[in-house]
Amino acid sequence: MESICERSLCNSITSRFSLSSLWRRSSFEPRLRLGYGRIIQKGLQVVSCAPETMSYVQTDSTMKKPKEEKLWGGRFEESVTDAVERFTESISYDKTLYKQDIMGSRAHATMLAHQGLISDSDRDSILKGLDEIARSIEAGKFVWRADREDVHMNIEAALTDLIGEPAKKLHTARSRNDQVLTDFRLWCREAIDEILAHIKRLQVSLVTLATKNGGLIVPGYTHLQRAQPVLLQHLLLSFVEQLERDVGRLVDCKVRLNFCPLGACALAGTGLPIDRFMTSDALGFTAPMRNSIDAVSDRDFALEFLSANSITAIHLSRIGEEWVLWASEEFGFLTPSDAVSTGSSIMPQKKNPDPMELVRGKSARIVGDLVSVLVLCKGLPHAYNRDLQEDKEPLFDSVRTIIGMLEVTAEFAQNITFNRERIQKSLPAGHLDATTLADYLVKKGVPFRTSHDIVGRSVALCVTKNCQLSELTLDELRSINLVFEEDVFDFLGVENAVKKFCSYGSTGSKCVADQLGFWITKLDISV
Repeated sequence: MESICERSLCNSITSRFSLSSLWRRSSFEPRLRLGYGRIIQKGLQVVSCAPETMSYVQTDSTMKKPKEEKLWGGRFEESVTDAVERFTESISYDKTLYKQDIMGSRAHATMLAHQGLISDSDRDSILKGLDEIARSIEAGKFVWRADREDVHMNIEAALTDLIGEPAKKLHTARSRNDQVLTDFRLWCREAIDEILAHIKRLQVSLVTLATKNGGLIVPGYTHLQRAQPVLLQHLLLSFVEQLERDVGRLVDCKVRLNFCPLGACALAGTGLPIDRFMTSDALGFTAPMRNSIDAVSDRDFALEFLSANSITAIHLSRIGEEWVLWASEEFGFLTPSDAVSTGSSIMPQKKNPDPMELVRGKSARIVGDLVSVLVLCKGLPHAYNRDLQEDKEPLFDSVRTIIGMLEVTAEFAQNITFNRERIQKSLPAGHLDATTLADYLVKKGVPFRTSHDIVGRSVALCVTKNCQLSELTLDELRSINLVFEEDVFDFLGVENAVKKFCSYGSTGSKCVADQLGFWITKLDISV
């Protein structure tokens, strides 16, 4: 209880100075809890008379804000230094987890009341207070404080300021070790769903692009050398197939991460009669994690998520490389619209496919995020170590970056035109029908290795004559081997070559039509 002297002093001060000019609780809060009391700091005497009339008295020329006592500070006699506080805070990035933290606290408080560890009245106060804090955060009014270290301490301290004593019961049978992992798993679960939605949008863009380019034959490359003719639709659908494997990896990752660490506490569990199955069900997890030590030390889910993102990024990078090459004057196979191109600050003529160059470049960043967390985890003893605070920024960055890459690749796919005339003029070069000619000889009963040699000599003749295989006469072909007959010309030329493909999954027209139909149905595309 405050003394009469203290009440008089407070009344005197608050009559001379406004609360807003002396002490803005939106940017700084004293160590005192709401209520009556007094605390002395070097150079500053703080007097609290009531929650709404808090003020201070300056006792020397240097004004220094008092440090709030840490929620874990009971056994400490000194405050941490400013440098340590700055170095160890994580609120600058883990505030991203505020929704998940509040969600987990709501489930935890409800379970504690159900188990008789807190009263129903305390539970209701906690839930109401958490709702108020959530509204404050979403309205942009909540002040995140570095001296409260992380998202958990910020929300818990704010809850204590708001509702008082009941808030102190919320951390019963819970450690920040299991709390942060619960938040992190919930966040990853939602992030995976968001990435899956972006992958589907890109798949739809690619399939739609394929439907607009039916029958267009392009050179297929191996070693970046012309190999065989393929339908453009076939090539575009190969990207869709890659993305579908990315979907599978993310779905599998979500299944494995969807187990609840809440209630594992620091590492050994608790002696209090909590119900971990109740909180697990409330938060939509499959089940609680079986081993409390594993629950607080596991980062496999983060590594798997980072790995899945890295593989997706590599796929997008390869699409980017292909389209950057094809947009060059040397290829000229596609033209991006102005909406997805940029210019040069010095060369007026330039039109650059910068978005896809950055897709290619940002893949390195996502792979780097994976490597960072792999190296972070490689030498850690069980169970929790503060090093693991560093797992979040790489994963946040990975998710943010992969979503951007998927989004811009879909935009690019919707804003490119394939240059049919340029592509068709390029097709004769490279003897793309050579392998189909070898197949012709196999059908005539010639062993494949012999066929390979015969066609190789036929190509050599074309190089000498500076012509294509389809331009050789029957006599010229028979001069190499008498097995050639008039029907050979049904196998020569890129159009004939494409028609001859018939194996499942091949670039044959019917095969590609089947593939296209499959994806139109699977992705529910209207054509």
